[in-house]
Amino acid sequence: MLMNNLSIELPANVSSDEARLFLAAKLYEVGKLSLGKAAQLSGYSKSTFIELIGKMGIPVINYPAEDLERESNL
Repeated sequence: MLMNNLSIELPANVSSDEARLFLAAKLYEVGKLSLGKAAQLSGYSKSTFIELIGKMGIPVINYPAEDLERESNL
């Protein structure tokens, strides 16, 4: 897989680890990265990444309410 590099200047109150976590979490949330790839990008294990995004209010399983309702009516 070809990877892109990004270089940004962060404010002094934002660590590179924190920025990497937030970027990975957002890319996972919008479906651009799988859970495993997002965890790898963040620098955390998959289980730790799951715990951290849960604290951020990002669901680990994104299942649309319409699909859930449709299945419950079967």
